[in-house]
Order: sequence, then structure tokens, then C-alpha cells
Amino acid sequence: RILERADLQRLLRARIDAIIDDVLIVSEEFGAFADARRRIDLLGIDREGHLVVFELKRTSGGGHLELQALRYAAMVSIMTFDDLVAHHQQYLARVEPDAIDEAHTRLAEWLDDGDATKLSRLVRIVLISGGFDPEITTTVLWLTEMYGLDIRCVRLTPYKVGERLLLDVQQV
Repeated sequence: RILERADLQRLLRARIDAIIDDVLIVSEEFGAFADARRRIDLLGIDREGHLVVFELKRTSGGGHLELQALRYAAMVSIMTFDDLVAHHQQYLARVEPDAIDEAHTRLAEWLDDGDATKLSRLVRIVLISGGFDPEITTTVLWLTEMYGLDIRCVRLTPYKVGERLLLDVQQV
């Protein structure tokens, strides 16, 4: 009885460092796409200005997770720093309302780059699922080896101890 959004996504949002280092979550259920009704589970940014798309599935095979994440990566690759600030403000309004006015400062300070207003068009992808079918892992390996795309698969096994939700995390 562990739910994808209410449990797993919330826990990952709070502890994204269990999956990947040096990424700041800037939005959850991000869906600001013109003429599209899709949502990125979690959207982050690393210190070099690369957006990071996190796509989460509770299934044991991953479904079409990689195709969905590739679409999302392409769609956010044109985002500007000002766009990111606006989306981060909306996110903070939900999770930390007192910090809405800090969105610009937090993002600028997060980025190592001297020019914090430039985002890279290279988007990183993290696929998170209970397991991955060979079609997904083959595609991920091919994209990594042939095109240098930073895309990774993380196997996530949730379990409860009493009322505490814990996660076993394995890079595939």
C-alpha cells in the first residue's frame, strides 16, 4: 500500500541525494508545456546548470519510462533561467511558502557557474522503477555509449518498518 506520488515521490523529493548527488529539486509534477498535458515527476538542476528529469514508475518493468523521459528532456531543454525561477517559485509556494521570494537567489547560489542565468541544453535523465525490462536497459546503454547522454536507471524497492517508509536504492 505504498503510493507512487504520495509516498515514493514525496520521499525522493526530500532525499534526492539517495539517488544522485548535487541536484536541487526545483519542481514536482512539472507540466508547463504548451499544448501538452504531461508531467515530469521531479525536475532538478545540478550545479553546472543541467536540468535533471526524474521519471518514476512503481512497475517492475519500467513500462515506456525511457521514451517518456526523453520527450520531457527535449521539452525542458529550451527553458531559460527566468522560466526556471518562475517554476521554482510555484513549487516553493506548495512545499515552502515562506521561501517563495528566495527562488532566484537559491537557484543563483546553487549554480557553480559564474553566469547563473545560463542553463545547459544538455538535460540529464534519471529513470526510477522497481525494475527495468531489457528493452529499457538496452536503450539506456545505447544512448549513453553512442551519444554520451547522461541517463541512468535506478532500481527502487520501498518497504515499511512500522510506519516508516524506507527505500533500497540500486544503480542498474
